[in-house]
Amino acid sequence: MAELTQTQHGLYFEEFEEGLTIQTRGRTISEADIVNFAGLSGDYNPMHTNAEYAKSTQFGQRVAHGLLGLSIASGLAYQMGFLEGTVIAFTGMEWKFRAPIKIGDTVHTVVKVTKRREMKALGGGFVTFDVQILNQDGAVTQKGDWTVLVASRAAAAAEGAE
Repeated sequence: MAELTQTQHGLYFEEFEEGLTIQTRGRTISEADIVNFAGLSGDYNPMHTNAEYAKSTQFGQRVAHGLLGLSIASGLAYQMGFLEGTVIAFTGMEWKFRAPIKIGDTVHTVVKVTKRREMKALGGGFVTFDVQILNQDGAVTQKGDWTVLVASRAAAAAEGAE
C-alpha cells in the first residue's frame, strides 16, 4: 500500500521577489465568527457582543474584533499555500486598524513582498510583506507589515540529506 506524505509546496526564500503580490479569496464575516472569537479570546467587549449597546456606537452595529480580522487575514494568506512548509517563524508585525469589519462584510487579503534579507546562519532569510485586509467595497480595514523567516532551498536540501 502506498504511503501518503505531506509535501511542502510553499515558496523558499529565493523564490520571493520584491513586488510579488498575492490576493486571497474572500471570506464573509458572520455573527458566529464574532461569538466564537469572543469565547476563544475572552474579549466580550459590548462593541462586539451586545447588539443593543453597539447600536449606540459610532458604527451603529456590532463589529468584529480587530484581532479577529488579523487572524482571518493570517489564515487566508496561509490557505494560498505560499507559506506552507517553508516558514521557520513569524518574527514581527506592525499593524493598523483603519475601519470596522462588520457582520456580513466579505474580506480578502492582499500580500505584497516589500523586502528580503538573507540570513544564512538561520537557514534562510527574512521576508517582509505589506499586508492589507480589504472589504467588499475595496476599503482597507486593516494594514501593516509582517516579517517572516523563510527557509532557503539550500538549507532545506541540506536538512533533507541528513
